[in-house]
Amino acid sequence: MKIAQQSSERHVLIVIVDNEPGILAKITGMFTARGYNIDSLTVADISEDHAISRITIVTNGPEPVIDQIRAQLERLVPVHKVIDLTETGAHVERELALIKVAGKGDNRVEALRIAELFRANVVDTTTQSFVFELTGSPDKIDSFIALMRELGLVEVGRSGIVGMMRGTSAE
Repeated sequence: MKIAQQSSERHVLIVIVDNEPGILAKITGMFTARGYNIDSLTVADISEDHAISRITIVTNGPEPVIDQIRAQLERLVPVHKVIDLTETGAHVERELALIKVAGKGDNRVEALRIAELFRANVVDTTTQSFVFELTGSPDKIDSFIALMRELGLVEVGRSGIVGMMRGTSAE
């Protein structure tokens, strides 16, 4: 008997929570306990009184698993709302990366030329290296890093994905 494999899809989940100690541990613990992977995780305080935080989680899984993750997140206290940007519709995703590249001569010139094409900013420079700041889609950042690998990539730091629905609604 052949078992049908369910296709795994990437999903961007927004979780609105009370900004209190331990909530991130509860959420990541729920993922760990069930064997779900988190590809990207970003957390920030989003309210003027510092009472609410927004957690952006990028994960992969077949639709039933994503539905289960969403349902389990919604049951956690103090979660206010869970939004699956992937299912909700058109949305924007961005990520920030710092990329350190070492090089001399032609490699240095080429790294600067490519950085200009990608609209990366030089935020630190020495005679031996650059640190570039790049904001954009994860694919754009991946492409930039791949090109820098050939020119002397030293180190990469990435913020994780932040996403938001397009249009005028909050969801």
